Amino acid sequence: MSALKVNRKDEHKRMLTPYEIAGFVIQALDSKKAREIKLLRTTDVTTLADYFVICTAGSTTQLKTLSDEVEKVLKAKGEAPLRREGHRAGGWVLLDFACVIVHLFLKEARDFYMLERLWSDAEDVDTGQFVISEVTAGKQDARGQ
Repeated sequence: MSALKVNRKDEHKRMLTPYEIAGFVIQALDSKKAREIKLLRTTDVTTLADYFVICTAGSTTQLKTLSDEVEKVLKAKGEAPLRREGHRAGGWVLLDFACVIVHLFLKEARDFYMLERLWSDAEDVDTGQFVISEVTAGKQDARGQ
């Protein structure tokens, strides 16, 4: 019988909670200047996911950048998307991380689909703790910290 080998690097890894995944998504989106970032806690209204993250991109190029950044950040944390849907030319992209679904829209598509209205029974969660304001970042940079 062979002994099971444990990779020491993975020994202390734990799975991220849905809230932590949503937080990393929001930080990734904020770092690439996504607009109107919304976090909806959907646990009590659907079995699709625990959270929806919704944001607006200013162009199809930014839509791709946002999608790529979210995937890159979460893959580094051990969370790859289960699937990707939509297309940049159509003005929307969906990234499915099982417990968190990320909806990326151009303004026209976001106005058309109105997910916030569709999921109005979901709890609107404050994203402020995940976002670093430019004013705060500027003050920190000015002091060299």
